[in-house]
Amino acid sequence: MTKADKKYAGKTKRRIAYGLQYMFLGGISLISIFPFIWMIIGATNKSMDITLGKLTFGDQLWVNLDNLFNAGELLVCIKNSAILSLIMTFMSMLICSMAGYGFVVFKSRVKELCFSLILLSMMIPSSSIVIPMFKMFSKMGLLNTKIGVILPALSTAFLIFFFRQNTKNFPFETIQSARIDGLGELGIFFKIYVPMMKSTYAAAAIITFMSSWNNYLWPLISLQTKEQRTLPLMISSLGTAYTPDYGMIMVGIIITTIPSALIFFLMQKSFVDSMMGSVK
Repeated sequence: MTKADKKYAGKTKRRIAYGLQYMFLGGISLISIFPFIWMIIGATNKSMDITLGKLTFGDQLWVNLDNLFNAGELLVCIKNSAILSLIMTFMSMLICSMAGYGFVVFKSRVKELCFSLILLSMMIPSSSIVIPMFKMFSKMGLLNTKIGVILPALSTAFLIFFFRQNTKNFPFETIQSARIDGLGELGIFFKIYVPMMKSTYAAAAIITFMSSWNNYLWPLISLQTKEQRTLPLMISSLGTAYTPDYGMIMVGIIITTIPSALIFFLMQKSFVDSMMGSVK
């Protein structure tokens, strides 16, 4: 076999390998996005067509949307979800980033012990503390209020851990220089740390917002009137009807998915940079 034949055979093998890789990745991608495609198709069909497994677009989208608006306080639920999610995202990032910053920058003998206890709290299932939380918030008169939903989400062990790990890549020479120039710790945090860690904040915002927007268990227990319901609670209530309208439910799920998807796609570059430990 000549050199030209060997070179051609090598190119052919690489093309076949690349082709198999693309076929595999394409199949995995199709499996991943099929539920979303089926959800969009289902939103345009009648409930009976969905139960029969129809996989073609129908003409019932506006009918399902109108039924959804008439089924409950959709706009009120969207407003409640937006208010809770934005407040929880902003406050949680502020508190957890300060905690993560403090665990790395300030030296203390008990610091690692406190951080270990915080990590240990991640091992406790959230469902196991629901009853104690319910009793505590009931005595405080915070049930069926937005504050009662916000308070448990203000600080999470995962977010503190996330900021701590990313803060380790922060250039501490900058902090020392700012201290020499007479800048206080709060000034260093807000004027230097926050702008330089914007990719970390973007990733934290995506994670926190999606978690807050899709929060279900605690709002289900603590919010007891329709006026305080969030969007996930409303969608869940539609599925508990004696004869669920699946077309209407699919439209509701699409509306619920849009905000999280928009935030992720708008901030995905910063999300990837933060996952790779980028500090700018």
